[in-house]
Amino acid sequence: MSLEHPIQQLIHTYHELNVSAVDELHRVPSALEFSRFVRKNRPFVVRNAAWDWPAVHAWDAAYLTQTMLGQLVNVACTPKGNADAIVEDELGGLMYVEPYETSEAFEDFLKYVQEDTSLLQTGRSDTPAARTVKYAQTQNDNLRGEYSNLFADVPPDISYATLALEQEPDAINFWLGNERSTTSLHKDNYENIYVQVRGQKHFVLLPPVDMPCVNEKPVACGRYQPSSETSLEFEPRLQADAEPVPVPTWDPDEPQTRATEFSSLSKPTRISLNEGDMFYLPAMWYHKVSQSPGPEGFSCSVNYWYDMSFDGVFWAQNAFLRDVSNAQARKVVYPAFNFGDEAEHESDAPSIS
Repeated sequence: MSLEHPIQQLIHTYHELNVSAVDELHRVPSALEFSRFVRKNRPFVVRNAAWDWPAVHAWDAAYLTQTMLGQLVNVACTPKGNADAIVEDELGGLMYVEPYETSEAFEDFLKYVQEDTSLLQTGRSDTPAARTVKYAQTQNDNLRGEYSNLFADVPPDISYATLALEQEPDAINFWLGNERSTTSLHKDNYENIYVQVRGQKHFVLLPPVDMPCVNEKPVACGRYQPSSETSLEFEPRLQADAEPVPVPTWDPDEPQTRATEFSSLSKPTRISLNEGDMFYLPAMWYHKVSQSPGPEGFSCSVNYWYDMSFDGVFWAQNAFLRDVSNAQARKVVYPAFNFGDEAEHESDAPSIS
């Protein structure tokens, strides 16, 4: 593939003009400053921006347990911490697998996560119970729902984002897990303000222009289910009535697996959030997320989702890039044949008058 290929030229030009790094601001931006980042669709981080939030100082294990005591919460269960992820079977078939979901008292869930971290750190994570990875990740405005007891410890919105976007947050989410929980590469149609409260979060970022690099295609849907009624192990099972969903099948941490002809052009950006850090993740950016627990054995975060704007040119441009990329992926490339000898014989043949 030559550099003149339009998709390659587009990706190459973007990365020439935009540094593969996240801007670090010295203070929280004004609404006007934030709107400029939204317009450019570029991320930023403000270190310690949420240091004055009550949550950042109060949310230790004892406080969380006391405040949420007896509250049932949704818990995502997977065998390897890979909720909402691509799973490949023995024959190379792909399935997008969602977690098994159950309800537990919050204090039991938190204790399990802490014990699981301890087992992992002491090298005893091969016990049956430790093979199940549990994560709070419902993404359904849960901080104003099942975690509402904690909502008073965080702001009701991010003021500069609310002013700039002229809307309230569509969802405010609470996340809790340990280092065994990961989130596979995906994108969201939201302007995302993310705050780390306990432990660390680690992001791998790709801009929307890298869509041709991630091998996004429709994949059959499945869900983890217990392998038996009494088993603590889970296996993926196909959801026959579910429509295939378009998801990235390429992983920037395994760049040779399921790569496209454009994957090598991607320049992933990496950033880690510490306690009190505030991160703006623009709409449509691909991101893969992992985490490191704090001293008490868990990682905890809060994020604010604001609806992205679908008017203007940004959404239409991304849809066009998707369609062009998909058309390129379907294009059949035939091997080149040299018909030189046949052409010479034809030229030597007598003409028929």
